[in-house]
Amino acid sequence: MRAPTTVEQTRAPMLIRALNKSGTALEKIGVRSTVRSAGELIEIAQRRCRLDDFGEGDFFEPLSQLLKSCDREARLNVVGRMALRSDVVRILCNRLLLTRDRRLYSEIAQQKIREPLFIVGLPRSGTTLLHMLLAADPAHRAPLTWEVMSPSPPSSEDRQKRIRQATRNLAVLRWLAPTFESVHATGAELPQECVSLMSPTFMSDQFDTMYNVPSYRGWFFNQDLRPAYEFHRRSLQQLQFRKSAERWVLKAPAHMFAARALLSIYPDARFVQIHRDPIEAVASVSSLVTILRRVFSDAVDPVQIGRDALTYWAQALKTFMRARDQLQPDHVCDLRYHDVRRDPIAAARRVYQYFGWLFSAKIEKRMRATLTEQASQTNGVHRYDPTYFKLNGMNGFAEYCERFGFPSSASSEDEERAEAAA
Repeated sequence: MRAPTTVEQTRAPMLIRALNKSGTALEKIGVRSTVRSAGELIEIAQRRCRLDDFGEGDFFEPLSQLLKSCDREARLNVVGRMALRSDVVRILCNRLLLTRDRRLYSEIAQQKIREPLFIVGLPRSGTTLLHMLLAADPAHRAPLTWEVMSPSPPSSEDRQKRIRQATRNLAVLRWLAPTFESVHATGAELPQECVSLMSPTFMSDQFDTMYNVPSYRGWFFNQDLRPAYEFHRRSLQQLQFRKSAERWVLKAPAHMFAARALLSIYPDARFVQIHRDPIEAVASVSSLVTILRRVFSDAVDPVQIGRDALTYWAQALKTFMRARDQLQPDHVCDLRYHDVRRDPIAAARRVYQYFGWLFSAKIEKRMRATLTEQASQTNGVHRYDPTYFKLNGMNGFAEYCERFGFPSSASSEDEERAEAAA
C-alpha cells in the first residue's frame, strides 16, 4: 500500500473550510462578491500610502487582465478573494513607495548591477538549495524575503519590524496550507526568488502559480517582458542601495522563458543551469502548484495543472536553450540535480571553480552552517506521483533529454503535439 502524496495529505483548517463553504452557499442563492477593478484597487493603494506617482511604465493593462481572469476563471473562494485584494494593494503600495524613494535618493538610480548570476533550470531541481548556499558567501547579495515584501525605505530603518511582518505573513500561509513547508522552504530572512521583484509590473508568472488564470496566462505569454526586467533592475538598485556586495546571486526557473528579455537588460549575466529528469521535475512542481492554489480555490484540477506545466516548461527550456547557445560558453555552468542533492558543497565549489571565484575554508564553513540550519527547519517529506497529474507518456522534452542524457519516452508524434500546444 503506497503512502499518500503530499497533495492528498493537504487539508485546510476547519475554520477556513467553514468560511469558504459559507461563501459557496451564498453564491448558490445569488450573492457573489466580485473581484475589485484595477481602478478601485489603485485608489485604495494611493489613499493608504498618500502617494499618487507610480513611476514609469504601464501596469494598468496587465493588472486589468489579471483581475478579469481571476474574476471569471480562477473560481476563488472567500480566502482567495481576500488574498488577491490584499496582495494587489500591497504590490501597488510597494510600487508607489519605490517611486518615491527613487525621487528622494538620487543615488539609487546610480547603482551598477554588474555580472549578476542567475540560477535557472526546471523547477524543483535544487535551485533553491544552491541559491541558499551561494547566498551564504558575504561577497554575494541575494534578495531576502522580508525586503522583497517590504523594500521601502531603502535603508535598515524598521528592519526588525519588516522582518516580523514577513514572518507573520508566512505563518498565515503555513496555517492555510500545513503541508507547504515540506514542499518549499520559507523564512523571512531566506533568499527569495527574484521574479517577485517584477510583480509591480503585474507581468509575472507568480500570479499564474497562485491562481488558475488561463486568459491572463495566454495574454502574458505574448508580451514583451523587457519592461518587467527593467523594473527588476530598478528593484535591485533599490536593494543594493541598502546593502551592496560584490555580485548579485539570483534564482528563478521562470527566467528561462524570458531569456532574451533578461539578456537585453543584463547583457553580462552569468548562469548556472541545473538539470533534472523533466517528468520528475514537472510532477514535483505540479504538486506544489496544486497545494498553493487550493488555498485560494476549492475547484483545483491537478490534471490541468500537470498539462499546463508540461507545456510551459517544455517551451521555457527550448527558449532558454536557444538563447544560451548564443552566449559565450564560459557564461553558463551546468550542474546535475542529483549531484546537488548528494553533495551540495561540492556542487557549489564547482560553480566557484567554473567562474574563477575564490572558494575559501571560511565560505565552506558558512555554507555548511546554512545546510545544518536548513536541515533543522525541514518539515516533512514531499511525496508526489506523476500518475496523479496523468503525466505518464506525455513529454515535450525530447530535444532537451537527448542533449543532456535523460531518458525520453516521447515519440516524434508526441513532440509535434507538444510543439503545437506550446
